[in-house]
Order: sequence, then structure tokens, then C-alpha cells
Amino acid sequence: MAESKDSGLVHISSPRSVAETLQRLQSILESKGLAIFAHVDHSGEAAKVGMEMHPTQLLIFGSPKAGTPVMLAAPTVAIDLPLKALVWEDAQGKVWITYNSAEYLQRRHGIPEDLVKNLAGAATLIQKAVE
Repeated sequence: MAESKDSGLVHISSPRSVAETLQRLQSILESKGLAIFAHVDHSGEAAKVGMEMHPTQLLIFGSPKAGTPVMLAAPTVAIDLPLKALVWEDAQGKVWITYNSAEYLQRRHGIPEDLVKNLAGAATLIQKAVE
């Protein structure tokens, strides 16, 4: 699925469950030396307060070596970094990974062209998680 130019969100369908997709994504990211800063289990937290939610997991990841130069050049991008990947199940049971495109982050924060590559590689790794 292509990027929505308005929101900058990219949605990619996964043939696996949320848990399997998340585990695969995390393994790929870690194998490439990216740090996993946090894992937020939105649906698990909803269950703790008695609410039902389709499986929804957020992975926050990145590389200070790649992200810091971007933040130095465009300080407001720090609100969107580290990078995030949302792995979620829709009402029909289909699983998706959603993330912000590097091009959107560039437009939103005025990231210099030569630094977009520091963020763009994540898209390739996310794509591998659904193959």
C-alpha cells in the first residue's frame, strides 16, 4: 500500500499474526544493529482496564548514530524519533504494519536531502518483515 501524502503513513499488509509480524520485525531490526527502545502493547494495556481492542503493538526503534545528525539538522524531528512501527489487526482480521515515511518526515521537519537516507532504510527492513 502506498504512502498517504496527507498523513505520511505507509501501510503494508502482513500474512502473519500481529505477534509473529512483531517478532519478525524486531529480529530483523536487531540483526541490522538497530536498538529497540520500547515495545508498547496497546491491546494488552486495554485488556488490563477491561476494554477489548484488536491486537495492536507499537515498536519504537532506531540508531542514535543515524538519528542524531538528523535531529541536529532539524531539531523538531525529535518529536517523531526514534522511529516507530505499529503492528495491528483491523476489524476484518487483516494484519498491517504502519509507519511514517522518511519523505513525510522530511517535509514535516525540513530535513536536509542528504540526511533523509538516515531514516529511509527502515522502510526496507519493515518490508522484509512481511515477506
